[in-house]
Amino acid sequence: MSARIALVCGAGGFIGSHLVRRLKAEGLWVRGVDLKFPAFSETAADDFVIGDLCEPDFCRSIVDRRFDEVYQLAADMGGAGYIFTGEHDAEVMHNSASINLNMLEACRRRAASRIFYSSSACIYPLYNQEDPDNPNCTEPSAYPAAPDSEYGWEKLFSERLYLSYQRNHGIKVRIARYHNIFGPEGTWRGGREKAPAAICRKVAEAPDRGEIEMWGDGNQTRSFLYIDECLDGTLRLTRSDFSGPVNVGSEEMVTINELARMAMRIAGKELTVRHIPGPLGVRGRNSDNHLIRERLGWAPSRPLEAGLAATYRWIEQQVRGKELRQAA
Repeated sequence: MSARIALVCGAGGFIGSHLVRRLKAEGLWVRGVDLKFPAFSETAADDFVIGDLCEPDFCRSIVDRRFDEVYQLAADMGGAGYIFTGEHDAEVMHNSASINLNMLEACRRRAASRIFYSSSACIYPLYNQEDPDNPNCTEPSAYPAAPDSEYGWEKLFSERLYLSYQRNHGIKVRIARYHNIFGPEGTWRGGREKAPAAICRKVAEAPDRGEIEMWGDGNQTRSFLYIDECLDGTLRLTRSDFSGPVNVGSEEMVTINELARMAMRIAGKELTVRHIPGPLGVRGRNSDNHLIRERLGWAPSRPLEAGLAATYRWIEQQVRGKELRQAA
């Protein structure tokens, strides 16, 4: 019997490169596609194609057969320093919408079995996330719509696009709303990194009893999901009979101050925090996992500190490697 085949769009990115590795471990033949190869390790894909998914002809060329599973993770994205400044809104909207329009049409032409789409918790309304202690991120609360960024608006549009293709063209779609995925081999510097990586980098670079900077007062709340559990939820959803959208995230909500103290504890450092102005996003956000428990019988269970410890150790190695290269 021939192996199942999968296509991973965004395979050069953090989640995509980990997903390719997981699919290969399960015995699938995998084609990866991205603008770039993974930054921190060799790809595990059987076939890796470099190209721009904003181009319709390129999308048609890579969907050259009927894939059993298509994972559409590709997007123009980044952390708060990229998404919330307003400086990248047009390219975020244009590039991500183009990718989704092109990929869905290419998959329709090849009658792809099913396609997974990675949406985001950024689709949830700003008005439900103003209280850091009681955010509302249940799936139905997405409407009336009022995301806090153009990135969130594009994700919400694309959710509706995928569901429309399912209704009109019979493509089986699966939609997950990711909540702050983190782990080793994620972007850790350069402006697109997210809070766990940024905090770990600052702590790793700081001298003992030194200081780190943090945007805002640090009382904004978030939950963070370790990459391994993100993949568990993604695969379970993709292979289920449930389309979603559904949250894939942790319910362990912390303030950014608590996240920083956790990283310091892992590092064995006593540091002070200097709060400075900067882009923040919503005041509070936390995954609500009632629906994923009900429909898939699953929810993540790994404590945040365990995932953060693994991430900190990896980022600390990157920081030391950078320092050694600069000293050479």
